[in-house]
Amino acid sequence: MPKKKAVKHLFDRIAPYYDRLNHLLSLHVDKIWRRKAVKKVLVVPHERVMDMACGTADFSLALAKAGVPSVLGLDISEQMLRIGRQKIQSQGMSHIIQLEQGDSEAIAYPDKSFDVVTVAFGVRNYENLELGLQEMLRVLKPGGMLLVLELSLPQSRFLYALYSFYFTRILPWIGGLISGDKQAYAYLPASVLRFPKPKEFLQIMQSCGCVETRQQALSLGLARIFTGKKQITGKK
Repeated sequence: MPKKKAVKHLFDRIAPYYDRLNHLLSLHVDKIWRRKAVKKVLVVPHERVMDMACGTADFSLALAKAGVPSVLGLDISEQMLRIGRQKIQSQGMSHIIQLEQGDSEAIAYPDKSFDVVTVAFGVRNYENLELGLQEMLRVLKPGGMLLVLELSLPQSRFLYALYSFYFTRILPWIGGLISGDKQAYAYLPASVLRFPKPKEFLQIMQSCGCVETRQQALSLGLARIFTGKKQITGKK
């Protein structure tokens, strides 16, 4: 099965358990990571933000609550979006956030439509990483920010050993026990372990047309914020 289709089925299956397990397995530190990423969005023009791979809309909601006036969330999984819409409505954010089912590698919006494009904990699931980054840059306005918040591997050997043990042994067991889908929670850590290293990912961003690329390690490297801008002149 192509990765894109497999990922859609996976997240459709685990959607009812996703939020609870996401916070539990990260010990709620994921909320801190989102807040730090949102702060970076707020220091650049952010009238209209696209939140790719938005899932159940946690990052979209964080953006809206921080003062972003218009957020469009896109995700491939309709079941994740269904839960996201319920959260948005219950928190009174329907006038700010709109959710749509969409393909990260074929965004159905014109060039130069958004001030900022974000993707939180989703870019590692792209079937074609380069194409997904190019599409996000395409819909960015010149000078606009691309922000990627993603799980990462710590650089310390000791922390890496602990992290790998937790990710490959403990997390799939807990995730499988609660969701009944051990396969899904074996895929999730595997996708982090396969994700490019920070320098490699920055190089990929640059090859796709990003300029002023930077990365910031969070919680000793357990997650990272990657940022870049769409160049004001040129083809990208």
